[in-house]
Amino acid sequence: MSGSDNAKPDGRLADNIVYFARALRRAGMRVGPAAVTDAVEAVKIAGIGSREDFYWTLHSVFVNRHEDHAVFDEAFRLYWRSRQLVEKMIAMFSPVALERTEREKQRAGATRASQALQQRDERRPQKDEPEIEVDARFTSSGREILRKTDFAQMTAEEIAEAKQALSRLVLPFDRVRTRRFAPSHRPLKVDPRATMRTALKTGGSLILPRFREPRMVHPPLVVLADISGSMSQYTRIFLHFLHVLTEKRRRVHTFLFGTRLTNVTRQMRYRDPDEALEECAAVVDDWSGGTRIADTLSEFNRLWSRRVLSQGAVVLLISDGLEREGVGDLPQQMERLHKSCRRLIWLNPLLRFEGFEARAMGVRAMLPHVDEFRPVHNLDALTDLVDALEGQGDASTDPRRYLSVVA
Repeated sequence: MSGSDNAKPDGRLADNIVYFARALRRAGMRVGPAAVTDAVEAVKIAGIGSREDFYWTLHSVFVNRHEDHAVFDEAFRLYWRSRQLVEKMIAMFSPVALERTEREKQRAGATRASQALQQRDERRPQKDEPEIEVDARFTSSGREILRKTDFAQMTAEEIAEAKQALSRLVLPFDRVRTRRFAPSHRPLKVDPRATMRTALKTGGSLILPRFREPRMVHPPLVVLADISGSMSQYTRIFLHFLHVLTEKRRRVHTFLFGTRLTNVTRQMRYRDPDEALEECAAVVDDWSGGTRIADTLSEFNRLWSRRVLSQGAVVLLISDGLEREGVGDLPQQMERLHKSCRRLIWLNPLLRFEGFEARAMGVRAMLPHVDEFRPVHNLDALTDLVDALEGQGDASTDPRRYLSVVA
């Protein structure tokens, strides 16, 4: 059923389209007033024949970027299904009841879409209450408490706030010198080829020197993240941090391992973070399973080290070091990995315990071959990691101090 005579978007339907557009805007989509007007006109022309027709009518107007599809899909499902507006409109013009289908699986963008829709009801006027002054000079703010809260102990709301805080982190500006050169205006080193090319333009009557300097680039960042059962909560939060790095830096390579190694670099390049993590979960078969660190490191050294570890690469190893089987050749694989990169940083959530000691066989086998040993259990730990990527580690991150405790 179509046509403007059958379904005119007047009154409550037009208002709900406006509210729906505001929810999309709060969820991060680029929806302006012109798009809202176009959506109302599109529904007026196309009519409401079915739920799918109404979906694609609004989709054709509001969605202009590929990364917005997942957010629009979840927002449409939550907004129009929860209020049953589309079904009521179709029922007004169709004597046959349409079959309703349910999708139980949560998809990418569901969290942001649901939060954006909930904000609509939070704008109701509040009653005036007497103002109470509290002396909070010797207390901690909620933001400070959140930064020190363990990821494994956070509620769903706190995890959402932590993800937003990760997106606001100032990324490291570390650079390394390469053997290639770039043009320079500073008289550091004469560039003979550029000087001769410039002289040819004047026939050799005027020779002005041209200069060059070593090219500075961001070093590759390679991440090996443990996704076993004891690490899954920390790895999921850390992947949001890696998604921010992947958007800002070109050469960020992400590998997930449990009992096998999986390259998820391509999946992490999705613009929407929820969609990126959903794609990662789709290609990984051993999420929240066991751990075989030695075998996965051996596979990485054999198949990937020469491809991604170049130009002073920095490797972030995220694991608790609890090997499922015996240590085996784990020390040899760690030594090879350490020699193939410029800097190897081990991030271990077990460091959140003050009395941590390197007693596990896997931990003791790995520690001699890392440059820094850091925690990764809260926002403060990730902030310290960002600072460390731009500079160097301090004495508190020296792995040798943990080896000297246990003989």
